[in-house]
Amino acid sequence: MTTTKPKRLAVAINPTASFGKGRDVGPAVVQTLRALGHDVTSLQEPDFEQLMSAGRKAVAGKPDALVVVGGDGMVNLGTNLVAGTKVPLGLVPSGTGNDMARGLGIPHDNTEAAIESLVASLDRAPRWIDAGRVEYTDGGVASERWFACVLSAGFDAIVNERANHMEHPKGPSRYIIALGLELARLKPIPYRLVLDGREIVTTGALISVGNNISLGGGMKVTPDAVLDDGLLDVLVVQALSRLAFLRIFPRVFKGEHVSDPRVAIHRAKKIRIESEGVVAYADGERFGMLPLDIEVVPKAMRILDQTVR
Repeated sequence: MTTTKPKRLAVAINPTASFGKGRDVGPAVVQTLRALGHDVTSLQEPDFEQLMSAGRKAVAGKPDALVVVGGDGMVNLGTNLVAGTKVPLGLVPSGTGNDMARGLGIPHDNTEAAIESLVASLDRAPRWIDAGRVEYTDGGVASERWFACVLSAGFDAIVNERANHMEHPKGPSRYIIALGLELARLKPIPYRLVLDGREIVTTGALISVGNNISLGGGMKVTPDAVLDDGLLDVLVVQALSRLAFLRIFPRVFKGEHVSDPRVAIHRAKKIRIESEGVVAYADGERFGMLPLDIEVVPKAMRILDQTVR
């Protein structure tokens, strides 16, 4: 674990990781990098808003890399900080899903191996990947945000929204309960999609836009997505009965749902999604209510090459 030249690094640590199994990961990353002679600025703030502000200042200083420690929400924060700049993003996954790490070939269930992959990447040339730029209006305010992994605007986003509004129980069981509650009231969602100017009007259950392969801890919603092909994969699952949904849903974890005739995947550069009362989530984070416009930006961001060799 040695590098030929000390680097100037900023390490952003998940504000919610002050408890649980991930609380020691951030300090371990900082300690390891400093022990190897790197100049490390540790970004630890009480909430994401203040962390974003501190991250902007750090990136403006043009460090050799911004490293985020946490799950896909932290990847989204990092993406929104480095997209459109030349500052590469590094990742030490310590969340529950870690889908971006999975797609990048970074160890997602072994912290020590992930830190080793980070250290090794500092001697390699970063790679360029695409990112999705999203425009939408939330609360009457026009907004623009980036995502690197997957955006969802269907049943899974509705479940996320319900879970986020539940105070009890805490932990993963909250999502399971929200899933059951929403499944009980499952109904077709009418959509209007525009893919590179081509209109699709449909009723659906799942709509996902993938730059990467998976969401939700390995659900391969867009199994053939490529991070640097200049395209986004758009998953459209037709409206299903509860029984049909329960049958097809487990197949998503292996990417086997794409063989079902009720499932279609389109590829596009510009996408508009319209529907009433549906919120969009991307990289596990709430963006805003539909409608929204998405455009892939080729080579929008640099990523440290942490692929295990």
